[in-house]
Amino acid sequence: MKKILSSESVTEGHPDKVCDQISDAILDEALRKDPQSRVAIECLFKSDILVIAGELTTSAEIDFDLIARDTIKRIGYETDVKILKYVTKQSQDINQGVDQEEGDIGAGDQGMMFGYASNETPELMPLPITLAHKLTRRLSEVRKSGEINYLGPDGKAQVSIVYEDDKPTSVSTVVLSTQHDEGVDLETLRVDVLDKVVKPVLGDLISSETVFHINPTGNFVVGGADADAGLTGRKIIVDTYGGIGRHGGGAFSGKDPTKVDRSGAYLARYIAKNIVAKGFADRCELQIAYAIGVAKPVSLAVDCFGTNNIDQLQIEQWVKDNFPLTPREIIRDLDLLSPIYCGTAAYGHFGRDFPWEKIRQ
Repeated sequence: MKKILSSESVTEGHPDKVCDQISDAILDEALRKDPQSRVAIECLFKSDILVIAGELTTSAEIDFDLIARDTIKRIGYETDVKILKYVTKQSQDINQGVDQEEGDIGAGDQGMMFGYASNETPELMPLPITLAHKLTRRLSEVRKSGEINYLGPDGKAQVSIVYEDDKPTSVSTVVLSTQHDEGVDLETLRVDVLDKVVKPVLGDLISSETVFHINPTGNFVVGGADADAGLTGRKIIVDTYGGIGRHGGGAFSGKDPTKVDRSGAYLARYIAKNIVAKGFADRCELQIAYAIGVAKPVSLAVDCFGTNNIDQLQIEQWVKDNFPLTPREIIRDLDLLSPIYCGTAAYGHFGRDFPWEKIRQ
């Protein structure tokens, strides 16, 4: 059976990703100074107005303005922003369920999370989202190195992969749009991007039938928050598996690891990846669900889509016997109180060098 699956990625300069990075930079600063910080920070960015809102309980002094401006500058924008802050402490009603008297940690919210893994790439990730992220990272690299010196920070890529009998065979279509300076010749841009970004990333997966759409609408001079409003948590499919596999709906950025939207999704990926790495299955999706204030998950289910080599009930028991499942255990085993989160906020949370990507021995 033949089918085509597509996934997209966006660069660090996309306005939604700017917001994710600011939210996670604030989280990192709080955890660096006070590992017990409770953080749920979101941003809205439009033109020269940045709104920072949410909840923060910490002993640390946080300079929101400095963190936000440094992050925006690091990404590549020179915008002089006006910053509005609406930040309060975490609700005591939530806190009493999270910090329990016996020293355990209850889940910071209810919800279900999914983890996914596939043996179609070395990263054990779906190929479409892996290639889409590599294209947007490459866009950033050639911009920052000056190899293509007229690119702007904003951009996105979409890759469509031909599958035959559930195995990826070639690239059907590439859609790539990148911000650029005023007056750049579009044909020059298209040739440069094709030769210096697309071909080096996709290599032999390009066929004579591959279709390229590079800046298909023409000029892309105005970008970032001047062109579109940015919001924290609006790129949840880009952050995970590119639409291959299900998603529980919870965003990641700006949330400390007591929020199982984040830590539970990292755990689910950790487990799914290890199931595939062990050779128990070619593909695996794991769902886990929590109740607010309750440490142990209310459900856990494994689906190997018929690719498993041992019974799924055996796999589920192996998971329960070998993996951390409560928030305290997840935070401890995956070292989630370290200030590592701003690095997750662009180019995907999975398939990269993070603690939840390790293979258990």
